[in-house]
Amino acid sequence: MEPPASSNKEAVEQDAPAKSTQEYVEALVKKASAAAGRLATLSTTVKDQALLAMAEGLRAKSDEIVAANEQDLEAFGKGKENKAMADRLRLTPERIAEMADGILEIVKLPDPVGETIKMWSRPNGMKVGRVRVPIGVIGIIYESRPNVTADSAALCLKSGNACILRGGSEAIHSNTAIAAVLTEAAEKAGVPAGAISFVERTDREVALALLKQDQYVDLIIPRGGDSLMKTVTEQSTIPVIKHDKGVCHIYVDDDADAAMAERICLNAKVQRPSTCNAMETLLVHQTIARTLLPTLVQKLAEAKVEVRGCPKTCQLSPEAKPASEEDYGKEFLALILAVKVVKSMEEAMEHIAKYGSHHTEAIVTNDYGRALRFLREVDASAVMVNASTRLNDGYQFGLGAEIGISTARIHARGPMGLEELTCSKFIVLGSGQLRE
Repeated sequence: MEPPASSNKEAVEQDAPAKSTQEYVEALVKKASAAAGRLATLSTTVKDQALLAMAEGLRAKSDEIVAANEQDLEAFGKGKENKAMADRLRLTPERIAEMADGILEIVKLPDPVGETIKMWSRPNGMKVGRVRVPIGVIGIIYESRPNVTADSAALCLKSGNACILRGGSEAIHSNTAIAAVLTEAAEKAGVPAGAISFVERTDREVALALLKQDQYVDLIIPRGGDSLMKTVTEQSTIPVIKHDKGVCHIYVDDDADAAMAERICLNAKVQRPSTCNAMETLLVHQTIARTLLPTLVQKLAEAKVEVRGCPKTCQLSPEAKPASEEDYGKEFLALILAVKVVKSMEEAMEHIAKYGSHHTEAIVTNDYGRALRFLREVDASAVMVNASTRLNDGYQFGLGAEIGISTARIHARGPMGLEELTCSKFIVLGSGQLRE
């Protein structure tokens, strides 16, 4: 009896000489580029059927994905210092079900490809319009969170883009398992091979080579820490949309509702501290600090939050530890919070301008004028009034799934959903018009 086809393939691959880094990357990007042309013209029906199959595949292979994830967690380590990052890395049957549900939500969203954004007529009778088209091939380089693999693949597919996914080495087993499920399901449903491409090699040279493939790759989206962002922006010859760190602030104004401020701050810090939209610094007006901080800091301490405060904060709240200058402007991604008492809203906004990362900023206030001023003057991808920073999210904004939260100052800023994964082209409808 002949061995199965997969065994033959593995034997051939084992006998074949290993590809160099450049050969490996070039083969990957050329295949993705070839797939992008076909993918751009796929019907919404085919894309949605593929997404349904991808979601079902994740559910069916949940046990296998969890087992692969356990390998990553074991290699990553279980020390206390790794707790927050391990939470970003960990997959459970419930989280895999959420990944599948996220894909199903994308199915429900309108297909942006081909949408006429605007159409107008010229004096000579010529009609000019703009329509949405896919960007093309998108390279996504990310760290830690394996759910990014599913979210990115699904969003790129629905928006007609081929994607090349390069996750971090800490999640290689998880990402490989997820990508295998997604590509198999999508291709069986009629999506061209290469439309969802996964980089199986974890060495840094592969990522650096990918960043130079501007002939085949149209956009790079990095998601991760400072080191990743620095490397990508310095090395890429391809346009980059950064999904940078989240140093998010909440400023509690002097006339804020103390009970509401307390609820918002606890949610923003405690609900899931390892995310980029969790609050990292709390700024409190000196007038309300005396009544708000003792109770709030106590509740934060009960929730296992280490509060690092300015001298005034420590004076009001014995649970707080003295903060260092480095604590302001730091993305902790853990149950650690920097707190500072300020004299005015102006001081709070100056602090945000100096230490913030232009991700998410919020004010808690009952003063309508100050709320509007905060919205107008604070520079971030999302500025909020009387709401938790954790709400800066594609699902929460009604956009569906997101590929991340862009902190770049270009067409895509904030939660980056389907529309942000398209660009536009001009179309002209004429009847023989000439330029005089």
